[in-house]
Amino acid sequence: MYEQERIKPYGDEGDKGEQVERMFDSIATHYDVLNHWMSFDIDKSWRKRAISQLQPFHPQSILDIATGTGDFAIQTALMLHPARLTAADISEGMMEIGRRKVAKARLSDIITFAKEDCMRLSFPDESYDAVTAAFGIRNFSDLEQGLREMCRVLKPGGHLSIVELTHPTRFPMKQLFKMYSRLILPAYGRIISRDMQAYRYLSATIEAFPQGEVMAGILQRSGFAEASFRRMTFGICTMYFATK
Repeated sequence: MYEQERIKPYGDEGDKGEQVERMFDSIATHYDVLNHWMSFDIDKSWRKRAISQLQPFHPQSILDIATGTGDFAIQTALMLHPARLTAADISEGMMEIGRRKVAKARLSDIITFAKEDCMRLSFPDESYDAVTAAFGIRNFSDLEQGLREMCRVLKPGGHLSIVELTHPTRFPMKQLFKMYSRLILPAYGRIISRDMQAYRYLSATIEAFPQGEVMAGILQRSGFAEASFRRMTFGICTMYFATK
C-alpha cells in the first residue's frame, strides 16, 4: 500500500472512495477558484502541456479520469478535436458543474459525463485511444488497481497522459512548498469552502504521493510498456506519459 492510499479526508473510519466522493461534493462549488488560486493559475498551462503530449497521435476516443468540473476534458476537446470524449468522476456534484461548463462551451455533442469508480470502470476492454487524468490519481484508494483499469480500457498502442501535483525535492522550493501546503492552503480552503479538512487532505496526499522515477516504475508494473515523466515549475507539478 502506498502512503497516500492510507490518507482519508475525514478520518480512518469508512471507505476512502466514499469519503473522497463526499469531500468533492462538499467543495464542488468552490473547487475551480481554489484550484486556480493554489496553483497561481499556472495549472492551465500544465494542462495544455499534458494534452500536447497526445497531439502527434490524434486520438479520436478519449477517457478523462477524475474529470472533476471538466476543465481538462474541455481543453482536451478544444486542442485535440476527438470524435468522442468521456469525462468520468466519482463526484456527481463536480460533474454537474462540468456539464454546465461543457454546454456553455458548446461541446455537449463530444463530451459526455459518466459517474464511475476508477477502481472498477464499467467500460469494455480496449475502448479508448487515449486516457488522461489531471490532479486526480493521488485520490485513488488503490493506485495500481486504478492504473490497471486505465490500461485495460486503452487500445493496444494507446497512450496515457497524466498531470499531478508533486512536492519539490530541492532547497528552497521544498521548504517553501511545505509551508504553503501545510499552513496557507488549508487556511484558505477553510475560509472559502468551509472545509478545512478537505484541503488538509489534499495537501497531505501531495506530499505522500510517489513521484518521478518511482511513479514511472508503478506505471510499468500496472501494465504500461513505456513510461516517462517531466517535472514542471520547480517540481510543483509532474507530467507522466505512458504507452500500452
